[in-house]
Amino acid sequence: MQKITLAKTAGFCFGVNRAVHTLENMVREGQKACTLGPIIHNPQVVERFSKHGVRVIESPEECTENETLVVRTHGITKDLQEKIKSLPFKTFNATCPFVTKIHKIVREESTPENVTLIAGDPNHPEVIAIRSYCNGKSYVFNSYEELLEIIENHPNLDENGLILVSQTTFSTKSFKKCVKKIKLVYTNAVIFDTICSATEERQEEAQKLSKVNDAMIIIGGRQSSNTAKLKAVCAENCPTFLIETAKELPDIDLSAFQTVGVTAGASTPDSIIKEVLKTMSENLTQTKAELVEKEESAVSSEATSFADMLEEYIDASGDQKVVGHVVAVSPTEIQVEITGRKHTGYVSASEYSNDPTVDMASEVKIGDELNLIIMKTNDMEGTMALSKKRYDAIKAWDELADENDEIVEGKVTGVVGDGKGLFVQYNGIRVFIPASLSKVSRNDSLEEMVGKTVNFKIIEVDRRRKRVVGSIRAAYKEARDAAEEAFWAQAEEGQTYQGTVRSLTSYGAFVDIGGVDGMIHISELSWSRIKHPSDVLSVGDTVEVYIKGLDKENKKISLGYKKAEDNPWEILKRDYPVGSVMDAKIVGLTTFGAFANILPGIDGLIHISEISYSHIASPAEVLKVGDEVKVKLLDVDFDKKRVSLSIKALLEAPVEEAAEEAADAE
Repeated sequence: MQKITLAKTAGFCFGVNRAVHTLENMVREGQKACTLGPIIHNPQVVERFSKHGVRVIESPEECTENETLVVRTHGITKDLQEKIKSLPFKTFNATCPFVTKIHKIVREESTPENVTLIAGDPNHPEVIAIRSYCNGKSYVFNSYEELLEIIENHPNLDENGLILVSQTTFSTKSFKKCVKKIKLVYTNAVIFDTICSATEERQEEAQKLSKVNDAMIIIGGRQSSNTAKLKAVCAENCPTFLIETAKELPDIDLSAFQTVGVTAGASTPDSIIKEVLKTMSENLTQTKAELVEKEESAVSSEATSFADMLEEYIDASGDQKVVGHVVAVSPTEIQVEITGRKHTGYVSASEYSNDPTVDMASEVKIGDELNLIIMKTNDMEGTMALSKKRYDAIKAWDELADENDEIVEGKVTGVVGDGKGLFVQYNGIRVFIPASLSKVSRNDSLEEMVGKTVNFKIIEVDRRRKRVVGSIRAAYKEARDAAEEAFWAQAEEGQTYQGTVRSLTSYGAFVDIGGVDGMIHISELSWSRIKHPSDVLSVGDTVEVYIKGLDKENKKISLGYKKAEDNPWEILKRDYPVGSVMDAKIVGLTTFGAFANILPGIDGLIHISEISYSHIASPAEVLKVGDEVKVKLLDVDFDKKRVSLSIKALLEAPVEEAAEEAADAE
């Protein structure tokens, strides 16, 4: 073995890191905690927490009042989630945000009539939890072959609508193959690609490594679906070995391989990865110095790149805080007089703010008082280089711990890498917001958010490494929850709202009416019959709706969209009295007459006796579907919604017919 290559994506993903970090803080602060199921699928991590008193329990009732119940990253069923709310102890929901997103999709998109397909392992806790949120029938398949069995047994599965989601760690290659088949068979299927982006990147990198190396080592728990998928991906290209710790390496003969690639599942901690690399490096034909350099570089590859994205270096040692009064402002610098000193101070644009587009002339005026940090003193010239952004950043770090539960505001300054997230400036500190926590909806563009001011919550602070992680989605959810609470406190049937169309399904449209979503059923979108809500509305449309029905217990809102004045029956009553002559189109033929459309949504019957003065055996002798004719309105029964029409009444009667009518009249 001559070379070891570690995947950049190896190790904890965001969701796992968040869960483990939270539990570590609880242990460090002396809190008692228990986890509902293993916190992650890594026996070494679970055992480490167990040694610190963290219990793994199987039901909420096992938790005691002096413990905090932590929900595992894979999530729990809907019933369990509801049960926890009623129990008298503290809880922390460590469910991965990607998994929570799937719960929301199936809860909102599935109905008692339609069907949900789930790509994943039916026995995995994540899939079991997802399935519990389905409102109707659901089927799970773990391979293309299992999907074919479902298709063979249920060819009309999408008759009333069908949605597809996947386990976050499902194979991207297999999912694409399954989607292609589903689109061919179930043409009405609505497909949601819910594979975690970190999982997809990890699998893609593992596949590339396995193609250029002689062998692959996969590090992770054997119960982890994520790790199992990595092994399957790599095994297609080269010999692949799955281990949980470095202790298993002696059982594997790597001497026949010149190059070995290493990757790890999302639940594998850095300490285990480092130990594996250290053990493997003992067989490398390199100098000790080279080994150390290689090892440290490999182990820190992901952490370093992450730190580069997040870290805003602030060196407060030896800095002196001063107060300066602005005496002059230019586009490139600010000149100040420093209280208590004879030096003239200068603040450059780059030291005023981290925002490269800042216009100092519009933000600062002569006489303003600024808190500053001394960067450099030139006693010969009597000047000082000062920094406002460093003072703000130091102050912000001092206050940061108090902001964790509050919604704060910052300006988006850039997109990280190839769409990995956003940088947001907050009081001189650069905050990283991962892509998965940056978007309120899937249609949002990260690039379009640059330069905008956003609200977000701080969810992780590492002062030692000078890095902060935030979430726009968490702030949005909190604001939305508050708006929802205010809405239900005053909501009544009949109220009118301006709303925004958020999504369309085969059975209706979901509309945001200010913090809550209501549904317009497809039958409420138009007075005439439509095939799909997209015939009337598009996502993003602003519409005027009214509350048609409220289910306060289940938090469901039925919205009305059709306006009474547009009701074709009201238009008929108002504008077309009996005897009116109207244009009509033949839409159907029967043995006893023809049906003709006179207004959108209203068809009338032309009885066979009202088609012609001549005797006809069938309406089809003189009419066909699609013909446009003139008709006379003979009668309307508004209660039964029936209309009688006549073509004959507009025709000139034959001579003998007219004579008979005259005789009868006489």
